[in-house]
Amino acid sequence: MKKLLLFAVLLAFFCAGCSAEIETPSVGQDFTSVPPGAGQTNDSIAAGEEYRAVWISYLEWQRLAGCDEAAFRENVAAMLQNCADLGLNTVIAQVRPFGDALYQSELFPQSHLLSGTQGQSPGYDPLAILIEEAHARDLELEAWINPYRVQLTENLPSQLADTNPALLHPDWVQQVNGGLYYDPGLPEVRQLVVDGVKEIVANYDVDGIHFDDYFYPTTEASFDADTYAQYGQGMELADWRRDNVNQLVQQVYQAVKETDPAVRFGISPQGNNANNYDQQYSDVALWMSQPGYVDYVMPQLYWGFGYLTASGRDDYQFSSLCRYWAGLERCSEVSLYIGLGGWRIGEGDGGSNDQAEWSSGHNLADMITDLRAAGCGGFALYRYDSLYASGWPELAAAELEAMASVLAPME
Repeated sequence: MKKLLLFAVLLAFFCAGCSAEIETPSVGQDFTSVPPGAGQTNDSIAAGEEYRAVWISYLEWQRLAGCDEAAFRENVAAMLQNCADLGLNTVIAQVRPFGDALYQSELFPQSHLLSGTQGQSPGYDPLAILIEEAHARDLELEAWINPYRVQLTENLPSQLADTNPALLHPDWVQQVNGGLYYDPGLPEVRQLVVDGVKEIVANYDVDGIHFDDYFYPTTEASFDADTYAQYGQGMELADWRRDNVNQLVQQVYQAVKETDPAVRFGISPQGNNANNYDQQYSDVALWMSQPGYVDYVMPQLYWGFGYLTASGRDDYQFSSLCRYWAGLERCSEVSLYIGLGGWRIGEGDGGSNDQAEWSSGHNLADMITDLRAAGCGGFALYRYDSLYASGWPELAAAELEAMASVLAPME
């Protein structure tokens, strides 16, 4: 079994992309940093079935740039077969990373990731192929959207299409640290995001809509000063921003359910809930405790069992955070899943402790066992290439083998 899994990892590493080079996951991207001071669901997963997912991000799509339809389908089929063989049941595929579309849209321009130019079609419908190939393997497919980001940097993407709403409505966007983001305080922006979600659910047989942990891109008061002056109505800035995000989440949930009640809507916030509340202006505890916001919450717990801060704090260790999230008030309509950091394999989590657990070959499997014990209903692995195109192929193969064991059907 181990040799077969290692062979599969190596084969995926050398053959998955259409270009010669495969991007190694960045080890510096930790979006769940520790601050200095510091059930049941109505979704379509069968009752009692564990949610087992993997994220496929824009970074995976980058290495498929230039693929024609046949090559794209072949690569996607191989990726999804790996997911099915591992014992997963859900794939979370990023289809709007930069105010764009990896699908047919009347609202957003085609993504540059496959064609090379924003607004130019790759000659096929990536989302349609993803859904077809996923469902053929009894995998559910969730469409992953970043609601506000238009550009991560001035070079990603390097050029916006003339039809991009950010260019058509320049008063809807603000620049932050070289990037470009929609202003969450504008009703027009919320409506654009909601309409975009409705378009996907109405036109594609998706099983879910997924947001990750990107909401407000900054805490700077200057970001939305004019919008706040117009719409703040005397509220404190932080409370007003949280209300804007709450409105969006409620409106997206309502739009999903009105369009297709069988489609779920979930959000994967940061594992550090203080960051969610104070930096992202995301009141995740509210979404969990009240109906009408989400079908599931999936915090990203990207730290190890032994994680220690530089000052020796241990409250961000994996088991502690699992039990923190499991202990939050949660209404019966909301499920709790856990995001696992596959990208930590071989790299570590940056703690002041011994990092050997991330080279054990079974850390993710141990985490699945632990989150089950904490009462969480499932997990997602970030991200596909961290497992199947890893810079640590032998460790990744060992992790896959260990996970396959804990995910195997009970006799």
